[in-house]
Amino acid sequence: MDDVAAAAGVSTATVDRVLNRRKGVRQRTVERVLAAASALGYLGVEDCERLARPRPPNVAFLLPMGRNPYLRLLGEKLRDLAASRLRDGARVRCFFIDSFDAGALAAAIQHHAAWADGLGFLAIDHPLVREAVAAVTAAGKHVATIVSDLSPGTGAAHFGLDNRAAGRTAAYLLGRFCGPAGGSVALVAGSRIYRAHSERETGFLALIEERFPNLRVVGMVEGHDERDRNHRLTAALLDRHPDLAGIYNVGGSSDGIGRALREARRGDRVVFIGHGLTADTRRLLTDGTMDAVINSDPDAVLAAALDWLTRRHLGEAPAAGTAPPITMDIIVRESLPAV
Repeated sequence: MDDVAAAAGVSTATVDRVLNRRKGVRQRTVERVLAAASALGYLGVEDCERLARPRPPNVAFLLPMGRNPYLRLLGEKLRDLAASRLRDGARVRCFFIDSFDAGALAAAIQHHAAWADGLGFLAIDHPLVREAVAAVTAAGKHVATIVSDLSPGTGAAHFGLDNRAAGRTAAYLLGRFCGPAGGSVALVAGSRIYRAHSERETGFLALIEERFPNLRVVGMVEGHDERDRNHRLTAALLDRHPDLAGIYNVGGSSDGIGRALREARRGDRVVFIGHGLTADTRRLLTDGTMDAVINSDPDAVLAAALDWLTRRHLGEAPAAGTAPPITMDIIVRESLPAV
């Protein structure tokens, strides 16, 4: 490396940066270092060609802390991606931030944009977050939202379900499963500050009104994706509404809702629809407490977001706003995929 540095007229540190494809080296300098390394026989033709290509991006994913099983599953898969990345693949790191805190998310976006070329995160649609996204995209960073989106026009690409369609699908399933007898139905959400949750609620309410006049919506409660809070809220709903015929969990931590249904011995009488195939929803489907799960494959979500961020960094991907929705899977007990 000392010989390459001397031949190229640069420092050994610069040679190290070129060979490890780190940021901060001008393309002209990269070409000079590689030419010297090739002339000295330090690198072969194939290695020089690889190192001459644009370096893969550094990508930071930001996920909310908490016990939401689906988000924890996303975190596990991101850690696996980070550990198994190919030599020429994106360098992925995952960070957890305070849930339901727009200020914390905005600060994390700005902090990690200092080193990352691309950022992926579950969006909170709040002015602080939108301003942070505007600032980092203006600085040349690329932004992808996963699961929950921002308002249009922010410069971020979104990778997740069509959430209004997901809410309408939940309403259709619940209405058909409840049958002509009807009754009261309730919604449990993490928080409406997530656009995904508010869009699912909107779609659900619209289809209930259109198709199922025999069902009476008794309200929306926010459990912040905490299983114990979901348990308490569901127990209260069951006490207040003896005719409760269905529950749609817009967010996560369905096990708290299932526990309340089992304790009240109403698991076989209340139709229960939720999101995300995880260990808890798999158990609830298997024992009959839950009737259907609307799922978006976490591998597909992350792969699509990471592929777009990588290709966008390399100048090969179209601008934001062009990503199609992730495929929506409807899973019941009889169609549970193998673990």
